[in-house]
Amino acid sequence: MNPMDFPLLVLVLSFVFLFLAAHIGDLLRNRVIPMREEVRDDFDVVLGATLTLLALLIGFSFSMAVSRYDQRKNYEEAEANAIGTEYVRADLLPAVDAARVHELLKKYIDQRVLFYTTRNQQSIAKINADTAELQNELWSAVLPRAAAQPTPPLALVVSGMNDVLNSQGYTQAAWWNRIPIAAWTLMAAIAMCCNLLIGYGAHRTERYIFLIVPVVVSIAFFLISDIDSPRGGFIKVVPQNLLSLSQSLRTH
Repeated sequence: MNPMDFPLLVLVLSFVFLFLAAHIGDLLRNRVIPMREEVRDDFDVVLGATLTLLALLIGFSFSMAVSRYDQRKNYEEAEANAIGTEYVRADLLPAVDAARVHELLKKYIDQRVLFYTTRNQQSIAKINADTAELQNELWSAVLPRAAAQPTPPLALVVSGMNDVLNSQGYTQAAWWNRIPIAAWTLMAAIAMCCNLLIGYGAHRTERYIFLIVPVVVSIAFFLISDIDSPRGGFIKVVPQNLLSLSQSLRTH
């Protein structure tokens, strides 16, 4: 299980560790290695450069998370379009086969909607199994007829079914495409280093001063992990296109 799937935990732990890092820096300045005024200017340059690097990393990570979120949204739209197109193309089949494909596609849409809206991992495993079974049934529903009569219209049906199956695979790949844990680890290490330097370079011990950067950085980490998590965050991809298509097909 990816720990980044719990944004609130990321928020709390980030704040605690960053706040502690600032206090450790303060203890180092007061009790171990006092800050000498002649090196104050050089230290401020190092601190500014480190904070700038942290800001850049947070910005790049946020951009990565947003691009992955947009990718998941785009694949949801593509998946709905592929299913809707195949539903129409299924009319090229004989009436009995067309009715079977239509019914299977309606069930398939329900499974895809559940994939987007369910958070429980055990339920997800069952949904994936049911989806794979429906994919086999859908392919079996069009393949024998197309093999027996390889006409251009039936080729369109087979091509459309192939798009339906491929779109699910693209969606799954997009949901697996996350910010690497190694990137999170390095960003957290730099954030702790920044707070350690802030505590060490402080002119005096003021508790509220040490709160500012940990709070801001923790909120940034929370937002990035929330957007990057397909299931664990508050910001999720709502399957609007699939829901709209499902309602349209039920009415049809």
